Amino acid sequence: MPAGDSPDTVLAVDDLRVAFRPRGAVVHAVNGLGFRLRRGELLGIVGESGSGKSASMLALMRLLPASAEVSGTARLNGADLLGMSRRDLDRVRGVRIGYVFQDPMTSLNPVLTVGYQLMEPLRRHLGLSWRDARLRAVELLRRVGLPAPERRLADFPHQLSGGMRQRVMIAIALACHPELLIADEPTTALDVTVQAQILDLVRELRREMGMSIVWITHDLAVIAGLADRVLILYAGQIVESGTVRQIFRQPRHPYTRALLRTLPSTGTAARDRLDSIPGQPPLLREAPRSCPFAPRCAHAHDRCHRSNPPLMQADDGQFVACWLVGEAVSAHA
Repeated sequence: MPAGDSPDTVLAVDDLRVAFRPRGAVVHAVNGLGFRLRRGELLGIVGESGSGKSASMLALMRLLPASAEVSGTARLNGADLLGMSRRDLDRVRGVRIGYVFQDPMTSLNPVLTVGYQLMEPLRRHLGLSWRDARLRAVELLRRVGLPAPERRLADFPHQLSGGMRQRVMIAIALACHPELLIADEPTTALDVTVQAQILDLVRELRREMGMSIVWITHDLAVIAGLADRVLILYAGQIVESGTVRQIFRQPRHPYTRALLRTLPSTGTAARDRLDSIPGQPPLLREAPRSCPFAPRCAHAHDRCHRSNPPLMQADDGQFVACWLVGEAVSAHA
């Protein structure tokens, strides 16, 4: 991916690698991830479960367990996220970077009120008084569309619906006006109607605040109307990236095309079977030495099983890691 930073680069990640060693085994969850996120841009990261989406973002936040081995570089407006001290990191997490987790019921503390959990970062990081923090908390809950925000401050998480809890999580993530918001599948556990409301809310907040967003999902349909650019991850590495239009109109990688075929369309009848991708993702006991998608790819040939293709760039700026389309693109230096 791009090696240089432009003046509007907010997040720069290069050669990020994450390995876990459960009970003596090893799992290479992220294998050389690199990308740039521009100011005000929404970047979608898409892939199946186990593709390294969440592990990569948790690595940037240094929220992985101590047993995780992390290498590479990640810079937030020039600040080294992976190398900074814990004290400096505490000034970044929740302040310069907001994080919305997948399941708000397990992310919110069940024994603390909504008001306490929202006001605590305001008092700790911004130094607000209890009164000012309460006023700001009410404003934030109102901004994310939570009804009767003054009353909700005294509620506990179990007293709220799933959609309301997710709005609280978004309010907490936005409390200190972050430069970057990371949303880790925040609508997965919600019904379709509430999911649409959350997506509309994110679009509105993005327009108002102009912040950069990384949106993690396994659902390409969500990304279609939300993101500017998309990274397609497989086996912990990028196999394709481009604008939303490029990914949906001219997908180049066989995995991307297979993902798109799994999406239902308006012409899909209730009795029709949806396409699926045969086989299973690799176990990643070692970093991929050949194309990780080759065992599931109907078009794989000998070279695919012998070597792992690099990301190659087409004239239109789209990137793809596939030997099958290598003649159509030039190797990215």
